[in-house]
Amino acid sequence: MARLRFLGAAGMVSGSRHLIELDTTDHAGGKALNARTRVLVDCGLFQGEKYLRQRNWEAFPVPAHSLDAVVLTHGHIDHSGWLPRLVREGFTGPIFTSPATADLLGLLLYDSAKCQEEDAHYANRKGYSKHSPALPLYEEHDVDRTLRLVRKVPREEWFEPHSGVRCKFHDAGHMLGSSFIEAEVATAIGMQRIVFSGDVGRYDAPLYNDPVPPPACDYLLCESTYGDRDHPANRPLDELEAATKEAIARGGVMLVASFAIGRCQQLIYLLRTLMVAGRIPEVPVWIDSPMAVEATEVFRKHVAEHDFTEAHMQGVADSLAAPWVHMARTASESKAINAHRGPGIVIASSGMMNGGRILHHLIQRLPDPTTTVLVAGYQATGTRGRSLIDGARFLRIYGRDIPVRAAVRRVDALSGHADRQEIIRWLTGLPAPKKTALVHGEPSAARGMSDHIHTLLGWDTFLPEIGDTVELNG
Repeated sequence: MARLRFLGAAGMVSGSRHLIELDTTDHAGGKALNARTRVLVDCGLFQGEKYLRQRNWEAFPVPAHSLDAVVLTHGHIDHSGWLPRLVREGFTGPIFTSPATADLLGLLLYDSAKCQEEDAHYANRKGYSKHSPALPLYEEHDVDRTLRLVRKVPREEWFEPHSGVRCKFHDAGHMLGSSFIEAEVATAIGMQRIVFSGDVGRYDAPLYNDPVPPPACDYLLCESTYGDRDHPANRPLDELEAATKEAIARGGVMLVASFAIGRCQQLIYLLRTLMVAGRIPEVPVWIDSPMAVEATEVFRKHVAEHDFTEAHMQGVADSLAAPWVHMARTASESKAINAHRGPGIVIASSGMMNGGRILHHLIQRLPDPTTTVLVAGYQATGTRGRSLIDGARFLRIYGRDIPVRAAVRRVDALSGHADRQEIIRWLTGLPAPKKTALVHGEPSAARGMSDHIHTLLGWDTFLPEIGDTVELNG
């Protein structure tokens, strides 16, 4: 028997976890021995509303030590962030991922552990947690153990995470190192092919190549983050130019809540292009994230994976070097930014404003009407970023209600996720799979993507819930 179990990112955006299970019979010494293969695709952290975050404290649905391997699409925390907890629960198998993702993974996981430890410490000091004491989900030593299990596999090469399953990574165009996974699973009716989309990137996105077309498959798990809408025309330079000019004219700082890996490098690349081309004034720019500084070095290491089309069109060199950017590595350098008055740009993590240094800048500058908060990525329901987009008058940070007097703006062209039309473009030409599951989307988005695929491609689709199982023998 072979089956696929949906353990996360079903009916929601975060917590991506999909489990391949095979029950096999081996014959040794004349005796039939039953064996089970378990390969987990992604192991993400649940994010957003409280009921989702509480899922992170639940034990994994199968014993962690019974998992044979993990195959990781990319490093974003909603796909990788539960790995250290899995290791803490007893997982000791290999973690397969692309070389660039492997190089970035430590930065993401150490940062996640640090944020959780700091938040738990702060909650205990201030006494606002309902738990006594508040504890982190995992700690840095759990990350140490996790990283020792990572195995690098180049894209477009078959590998076998465990008996009965083989996989191949393809460029998904979502961030540096991001891949979708082509998996072949041995079943009673022969090899069955599954495509796990991971996060599909946008076409013509800054720095990233277009996603590779998926191969024919029997089962497709397709993301649906923006499945009920289309992005505006993809003009990232124009949108960022307009938002930055408006923020400068307002006279205050533009705060950009950014993922330290991927989005931050895109922003620096585009801001450098705009300033060198004379399209926006040169103003101070701070990268308030030690992780973003280190990540930029990884981006330079893997420069062959980048697409510098925007810079070339403006006659600007394609280097990611930005000597005019101030790097705030230490806490004291971060606090010193508070003294700045007048126009400037602060890029800080986390991208959904759930933690990190951006929170301290929001506390300092949200009440100032000259401030602009630029939202440059997807904001899950229940996050502070989503609250700002939805027009919140106050933002609760560290137990305080901070008044929102700043202007809130969006740059949709920098979204890292394909919209419904781009998903259709990615799927066009693919023969209809036996089953297509819409995952990694809020219910309205997944339903929208399902309807769109059915209308335009004629495929039968379904929306799994956490705990659902699909048998791979039919």
